[in-house]
Amino acid sequence: MNRPFKVLGIQQIAIGATDKNRLQKLWVEMLGLELTGTFRSERENVDEDICAMGTGPFKVEVDLMQPLDPEKKPAVHTTPLNHVGLWIDRLPEAVEWLAAQGVRFAPGGIRRGAAGFDICFLHPKGNEEFPISGEGVLIELVQAPEEVVQAFAALAAVPG
Repeated sequence: MNRPFKVLGIQQIAIGATDKNRLQKLWVEMLGLELTGTFRSERENVDEDICAMGTGPFKVEVDLMQPLDPEKKPAVHTTPLNHVGLWIDRLPEAVEWLAAQGVRFAPGGIRRGAAGFDICFLHPKGNEEFPISGEGVLIELVQAPEEVVQAFAALAAVPG
């Protein structure tokens, strides 16, 4: 297949619970991840702490999420491993190509995400029109900044 984009690596994992303080106890206090920011969105029904492991272009976010309202959707706490984020080198081309192949996207299109990068989501369930999905897993596609694209290219060029 002549794919017009590359998946470079893991950008983030997002973990949901009814109380993000309990998540912080493990990920920040016990495992030592650095708390690097917060994000709150009524539209996304989320109160989120953004943590990091690693540094530079190979840093991976671990987002600790709780719903603003547990009765509303999206229900960020109902699936403990809420979603996996993938660095993509050319997000608009990826979205166009994947949709043409029958991949179902979640509503919202490409938009600015919590960490400031353009994002969109692959739907966890397919339908008749778009049968290809995450098969129960929400997948976030994240536009990689140029430094990340270059770092992964350099890593791929190193003889192994």
